[in-house]
Amino acid sequence: MARLFAFALSALIFLASCAPTPPAPLGPDGKPLPRAYKISEKDVGEIKFRMLDSVNQLRGAAGAQPLALNAQLTAAAATHSRDMSVQNRAWHFGSDGSSMIDRVRRAGFAGLPLGENISETYETELETLAAWMDDPATRAIIMDKRASQLGFDWYQEPNGKIWWTLITGS
Repeated sequence: MARLFAFALSALIFLASCAPTPPAPLGPDGKPLPRAYKISEKDVGEIKFRMLDSVNQLRGAAGAQPLALNAQLTAAAATHSRDMSVQNRAWHFGSDGSSMIDRVRRAGFAGLPLGENISETYETELETLAAWMDDPATRAIIMDKRASQLGFDWYQEPNGKIWWTLITGS
């Protein structure tokens, strides 16, 4: 009897795996709706380095020097990501009226701040990088040949929305 039960259970599992998966829900544009990217504790330590490696690969392919991760620029990026969430809008001014230059100076960066990219999304860091590379203005910040330093951080809300900030400097 136990063999019959095990066989029936195995057959049921096999048949269930053959069932068609429901199609992804589509938006008004006919494209699949994005799924929220939930950053796990395991990923927290890796995300900055995935972004740094990806940026450096893109820069290398264009003949630009690689960037180094900078703690002060990253601190300024983290502060701004959190502040954009508090303001509930992606823009380049802090809730206190600060600019990117003000924020990197407060964080102790003594070099030349060059540019800041921001994003409000549910997408991964690499999907966000791809979107930045598709826009000439944000692409120019990433590919700026004067840049030698990178700051990158984010804030993720409980609902999954992520506020990304990338800052370059030299």
